[in-house]
Amino acid sequence: MCLIVFDWRPDATEGALFTLAANRDEFFRRTAEPMHWWSEVPTLLAGRDLVGGGTWLGMTRDGRFAALTNYRAPREMRADAPTRGTLVSAWLTEPRTTPLDYLRRVARDGEIYNGFNLIVGDWTRRELGWYCNRSSAPPALLEAGTHGISNAVLDTPWPKLVRKRSELAARLAADSNAPLASLVEMMRDPQLARDDELPATGITLERERALSAAFIDTPDYGTRGTTALRVTVRGEAISVEVTERSDDNGSHRIARPGHYEREYAFDVTRTL
Repeated sequence: MCLIVFDWRPDATEGALFTLAANRDEFFRRTAEPMHWWSEVPTLLAGRDLVGGGTWLGMTRDGRFAALTNYRAPREMRADAPTRGTLVSAWLTEPRTTPLDYLRRVARDGEIYNGFNLIVGDWTRRELGWYCNRSSAPPALLEAGTHGISNAVLDTPWPKLVRKRSELAARLAADSNAPLASLVEMMRDPQLARDDELPATGITLERERALSAAFIDTPDYGTRGTTALRVTVRGEAISVEVTERSDDNGSHRIARPGHYEREYAFDVTRTL
């Protein structure tokens, strides 16, 4: 993923516990499967990177969640680094631990990976944690609020992050049960930032402009899919709704502009 905005309400007793809208940006040549229940792990709902084998965002029937963005530092990229997507799938498939314990374990070997942000959560524990291997901050659990991650550390005020985080907060203030389709549309925004707002991340100005949009569309790289997710609590019950719009028509090939939609809903089964 390259832009994630989310609202986290760990003290909720009725209504939305977690609401997320996210864009996955990737090179078009990199093949991937869209969101689906994995045949070898039937409790895991996620897309799959067919090159590295991991995923960028996923969740499980027992209430675990994870998502990842790359950290933009082109001069630090190593071709021999392990794939980052397995950090998501490992949390979702390995024996259960706490989000903070898992992130601390990841952090012990964090330097072997290219730059990333990783958020992992356990909705049954009401815990959501964040770690970035290019930040001096240690892994930490997140406080309640509306947050965003792009290709820098949590809540770095890049224009598209600030804009979409504010839009999400405003939509939820008006309607905490806003339709997921409206959150998908919110993220598919091609507006570019002004040149004086652009970060300097080591790429060309032309590339910085193109990547400043929430919805990126260049000849070789762009937003491959948009995910909207809501986790709702009613007393002890937890339910999940998720919508994905992607450019994959089932062939694992690009079919722009990406109007293939998938919807899922399930109740969390507690296994604490």
